[in-house]
Amino acid sequence: MPDDAPVALCEWHLAAASEWESRHHGVTDALPSPCRLCGSRLGVRYPSGWLCAVCEWRYGEVVDTDLAPPRVDVVYYLGYDDRIKIGTSANPRQRLAALWHDELLAFERGDRTIERRRHEQFATDRFARTEWFRRSSALEAHVADLAAGVDDPWLQHARWVSEAVARSL
Repeated sequence: MPDDAPVALCEWHLAAASEWESRHHGVTDALPSPCRLCGSRLGVRYPSGWLCAVCEWRYGEVVDTDLAPPRVDVVYYLGYDDRIKIGTSANPRQRLAALWHDELLAFERGDRTIERRRHEQFATDRFARTEWFRRSSALEAHVADLAAGVDDPWLQHARWVSEAVARSL
């Protein structure tokens, strides 16, 4: 019996219990390649195959391309020089490709209502009749709160899309 075993079992019985557990509950691991439905890399491996841990797509199954992707509106925060742009889009990759910016600072889930709320919240820093704002301590703090714990905003967006796909199934 191993000294650090959680229960008093010999190695053979611990291995048998571990195998039984993985058959019934799966093992969380990286998918062999990104999920074709949501783009997540996290999966659950079962003896019968893999499932995406985010949207539960069965790895290897053909994705139904006739289904429209779910709409996920986001408010984006772009940095350019000494300014921050606050805008919204349901297709941020296309939108951001059309905008001049240095970096994507953060995403926030929301539509035009949230965008308007942010424009009002930071109105004192706004450049007249634009969606661009001066970098103020309040705006920078808000962006920092949104970005806290998020290594890559695009991965966060992919998770939101995959959650929307999973809800629609």
